[in-house]
Amino acid sequence: MQTPPKSKEVTMLYNEVEKSMLLAAISGRYDLAGYEFTPIQEHEGGRNKIYILHNKELKDVVLRISNLGDRTKEDYLAELEFVQFLHKNGASVANVIESNHHNLLEQFDICSNTFTVCMFERAKGMLLAENNYRYREGVSLHEYFFNCGKVLGKIHRISSDYTPIHQRYSFFDRFNEEYLNQLIPDEHALLKLKFNETIQELRYIDQNRTSYGMIHFDFGDSNYSIDFETGNITVYDFDNCCMGFYMYDLADVWTHGVGWIQFEPNARKRRDFMEEYFHYVLEGYRSENNLDETLLQKLPLFINVTILENIVDEIETMLREGQKIEWDEELIYLEKCILDDIPYRGFFNEIYFTEHPFE
Repeated sequence: MQTPPKSKEVTMLYNEVEKSMLLAAISGRYDLAGYEFTPIQEHEGGRNKIYILHNKELKDVVLRISNLGDRTKEDYLAELEFVQFLHKNGASVANVIESNHHNLLEQFDICSNTFTVCMFERAKGMLLAENNYRYREGVSLHEYFFNCGKVLGKIHRISSDYTPIHQRYSFFDRFNEEYLNQLIPDEHALLKLKFNETIQELRYIDQNRTSYGMIHFDFGDSNYSIDFETGNITVYDFDNCCMGFYMYDLADVWTHGVGWIQFEPNARKRRDFMEEYFHYVLEGYRSENNLDETLLQKLPLFINVTILENIVDEIETMLREGQKIEWDEELIYLEKCILDDIPYRGFFNEIYFTEHPFE
């Protein structure tokens, strides 16, 4: 079972001396002579160093460098083995590139720090944000919504046949009553109680191969690229993958969809849009994988689980960075949704304010 992170326990140690020595070592282990290394700006909450490696004569690749104190070599291997399995079985994911030693990952001891390194194919296309959230010219967004569901449905269908070699943690290893009671401050006792009730409700759901398996656990438009010529989506960043309910990933898709309509002041129009949006997502999903309709009825529950994950992640980040645990406007809003039993992140409720979404 997980324990709350200590202050400064997990940091990305990476100075210029380490950088020079490490990149030289990586170049030899992966045969990267002639490649240009371009660092990618870290996004909020990012915990790895990412580089795009460019070679005019070869395909670009992606390099990921980690030295996270809360991950073991087995954790990384479990992630990479899952990605490789998905790719071999036809899922549209950025595959792992093995080192010269045919390893999925390599570890380097530099200046008393151990860095875990892996490399991936670069996904064709670009992020939706990089295209200013414009989809393919002359093509309906319905195609994008359908393709988003389709690629996720195929990942889940393939996952249902996956037998891990190295085991990732399960949802309940991280999200359980004991851990939440330790992590969440006592002044939020009612929130602890509500979250414990949510966990208990999840425990009653049957964990069979069609409902529970390896999931992405961070499925959103920041973690896949779109080929704007074809509309094809390639998924990456399985850094948070774990054993969990497939409905969690679908709830994540729902929560990301609100961005398309979050500034609409009319709640009825927001609801109509989200129903249409999720209709096409589910059409795409069902084109690749069966969906248990009884679980689909529990979508509000799983949206609440995404809130649970958000709050836990925020608190863990504050602890890792040595900050005092404080509730910002977003956390206050999310907590109110849970305490007052307001479904769908309050998106259709009178508490939602379009000038300051989700605050």
